[in-house]
Amino acid sequence: MLWALFTVIAALSQTFRNALQRDLTSKLGVVGATHVRFLFGFPFAVLFLGIMTLITGDTVPALSLGLLPTVAVAALAQIGATGLMLAAMQSKSFVVATAYTKTEPVLVALFGLVFLGEHLSWGMAGAIGIATLGVLLTAWPKNGSGGWSLPALALGITSAALFAVSAVAFRAAIHALPSGSFGIRASTILALGLAFQSISLSIYLALTNRAALVAILKLWRPSLIAGFMGAFASQFWFLGFALVPAAKVRTLALIEVFFARVISGKMFSEKPTAREGLGLVLIVIGVGVLLNL
Repeated sequence: MLWALFTVIAALSQTFRNALQRDLTSKLGVVGATHVRFLFGFPFAVLFLGIMTLITGDTVPALSLGLLPTVAVAALAQIGATGLMLAAMQSKSFVVATAYTKTEPVLVALFGLVFLGEHLSWGMAGAIGIATLGVLLTAWPKNGSGGWSLPALALGITSAALFAVSAVAFRAAIHALPSGSFGIRASTILALGLAFQSISLSIYLALTNRAALVAILKLWRPSLIAGFMGAFASQFWFLGFALVPAAKVRTLALIEVFFARVISGKMFSEKPTAREGLGLVLIVIGVGVLLNL
């Protein structure tokens, strides 16, 4: 059950990172706030890789050119997913925008089946369905809120699809490494992915929006915290991906909606509704079923 512990730690860390990035969006813009996660996360990923080599006694696995396209797809999908998620958070509440992106497990299960041949049991499929229904109830518009925000919904669903592509591709990359324990393989792919993301987004901003790049460096203190939380969360996501199918990890990750509920109440003064409460209960049931399979 190590994968479950890793997932809970990752979900909690990611919730804090999302809240920090949401706050930075107003100062840096969507692309700038997205880059914070990668630019300031990369040094910590290298640190985590070094720590993992000491813990496991393993050396960093050999990297082949054939691995790079998979990592590139995963890294670019994660960049797009993060940017779309932050854009959704600008137009809807923190909890609702988070819930939109948490339709991801269904998509992860589908992509995992198509690209990795990972079949789900009926029990796992049921758990994913129950938990996803809870997510949809959590995202349901409040009375008097003006109904569904189609732009935010589109951003959230597209973000979820890209997060699903990223999760499946990163899992494939981890398992494509030729040697090493699950810990060293996960840490290696994390460092490689963040290196690609940091370089590509830095070049993009240098060419298109140097002011945003300068602003990121000026806000290095909050950016450093967000980067650390992002790398810390990713480290545990990748450890989970190394052990079990991505669909299982991302379904348990729906507890992030709970964490978002707590964070939003503390930081953004967003009050829950009865429907949100029912949705959270269904998420608990779905996660409970998953953990007992």
